[in-house]
Amino acid sequence: MANLIEATKIEGASVYGVAQVGYTVDGVPGKDYAAALTAAAFKETTAIETAVAGYAEVVRQRIRKLDDLGGIMSALNYAVANLKVKDTESSDSAWVPNSAWVNSTAKKYGITLVFKENSADMTRANLYKGQNEVQYATDREDNDLKQDTVSLNSYISKRDNAFSAASKLVKKANNAASNTIGNIGG
Repeated sequence: MANLIEATKIEGASVYGVAQVGYTVDGVPGKDYAAALTAAAFKETTAIETAVAGYAEVVRQRIRKLDDLGGIMSALNYAVANLKVKDTESSDSAWVPNSAWVNSTAKKYGITLVFKENSADMTRANLYKGQNEVQYATDREDNDLKQDTVSLNSYISKRDNAFSAASKLVKKANNAASNTIGNIGG
């Protein structure tokens, strides 16, 4: 892999006895110091930006999963609410709304819900077990989301600081070049 920046001595060029150099920046020759400095300074920011994009996608996926788990829990809660109050046997059952979606989405996230055979109904015991599993998965995902959100915010802060530092560095280099030219009288 080639270097991002390579300095090349310019033969026969010197200012007050100091040899002058040209820069090859990202494979393009003939660049000046400010271009080399800009490329180096912003290389870090773009690397951080890539990490930010990755973490942002992870956070979006976790939010989507939490939304799905919330939908599953809502359906199970609806079914539990429709169980007969006086009949507390575990064989008592209730209809689960959107059962096909609930079942396939639960499986997608590794949660097994037990429906009655060829039915959209679940027994009281299986509803309670399903609620516990979905609640556990929700709690875990919520904790992971919080950690990923903290990491994302940290990367965003690092990216913003890197952009700010790069901008200040390039501005100082340009000011130094302008001052040098002004002092020489050019």
